[in-house]
Amino acid sequence: MPKQKSHSSTKKRFWLTGTGKVKRPHGGKNHKAETKTRKRKRVLRQNTLVSTTQENTVKSMMPYKK
Repeated sequence: MPKQKSHSSTKKRFWLTGTGKVKRPHGGKNHKAETKTRKRKRVLRQNTLVSTTQENTVKSMMPYKK
């Protein structure tokens, strides 16, 4: 059976935690940043987990990333 290709942008944007969950950065912190509050921009700097409904989709797009 041929190897499955990894989705290039998914490899760059997501990574796995030690327990197998998928982490991602927040979006929306560059464009029109002057209209956002300091607190909002500070919260957007932190990473977050992908929702459980989307986790399997993201994992299937990067099958060899452990």
